[in-house]
Amino acid sequence: MLSRVAERIYWMARYVERAENTARIINVNTNLLLDLPKKVTLGWQPLIDITGIKKLYNEHYPEVNERNVVKFLIADTRNFGSLINSLNAARENGRTIRDVIPREGWEKVNDLYLYTKNQLPQALSRRNRYDFLGHIINSTQGITGLLAGTMTHNFGYDFLRIGRNLERADMTSRIIDVRSANLLPEESEDLPPYETIQWMSVLQSLSAYQNYRQQVQTRVQRGEVLKYLLQDIYFPRAFNHCIREVQGSLKNLPRHMGPIRQLNLIIRSVETTQFDNMSKKALHRYIDNLQLQLAKLHKAISTTYFSIQDEKPTKAKKKKSKVTKKSGGKAKPSASAVSHSAGSAN
Repeated sequence: MLSRVAERIYWMARYVERAENTARIINVNTNLLLDLPKKVTLGWQPLIDITGIKKLYNEHYPEVNERNVVKFLIADTRNFGSLINSLNAARENGRTIRDVIPREGWEKVNDLYLYTKNQLPQALSRRNRYDFLGHIINSTQGITGLLAGTMTHNFGYDFLRIGRNLERADMTSRIIDVRSANLLPEESEDLPPYETIQWMSVLQSLSAYQNYRQQVQTRVQRGEVLKYLLQDIYFPRAFNHCIREVQGSLKNLPRHMGPIRQLNLIIRSVETTQFDNMSKKALHRYIDNLQLQLAKLHKAISTTYFSIQDEKPTKAKKKKSKVTKKSGGKAKPSASAVSHSAGSAN
């Protein structure tokens, strides 16, 4: 497989997952604000913090409010991490590899982009937003399922899984970090019921609430939620599960020792850390370090499989390696794995 093909499969999967994650956090934040009392002011700032584009937002919008944030995250083409731009980038990456992915998969990605583009005016109103975002979530999940059921599970599918699960792990860590920092103060005594509601929103952001109650079998509380979302190996959106999925796919690829070495450091850190009594500041530092490790993992994957080497490989090496290096236009950003400020596709 050519490295440029592998790279575009990887980024198509990341952008589809990113679009779904964006739709999820907007929907859940809308519902959360309806459940909280007026004196608890979380607002829409956490969504800007989660996506890591605060500076860009402040350059174009004078204040943080529902209308501005929703427009910025869904429809603003100046935000290269917006929903419309993510789907456009997924579409462009998919268009260049139509002979590799199933035709139905490409058609689903293309149809979803066209639907989103046509529905943007209606999507910005609160009345139509829930149905619009629900359609985005269901469609992206449909694309994921279709590709799993119709795409040959070869090296290309491994890169698809790597991209999807790295993006998913990144978003899980971001939601935990920002939502933890914006929850009620640790010394708060008068609003404990609403702290539970907010931790429920963290679970709901990842569709984890029902699974949490079934597996943990205890009330929603900070320490248990952190352990579940960071350490669980069975829930598909838990950080540890996502990283182990990346590990499984990498082991199928040649020359995987470098990325696997970096990945094992992440797994060891997550599985040995005690989250029960970790303070907000300590958790924030830990998540920051986790995201830096994700960036290093992305770099290791990119260097191993996507980067162009000046020195041509020998014939012997060509025979051993199934993923070859070849130059070509790249329909992907140059941002790190944890960056949601990726450039648009070429």
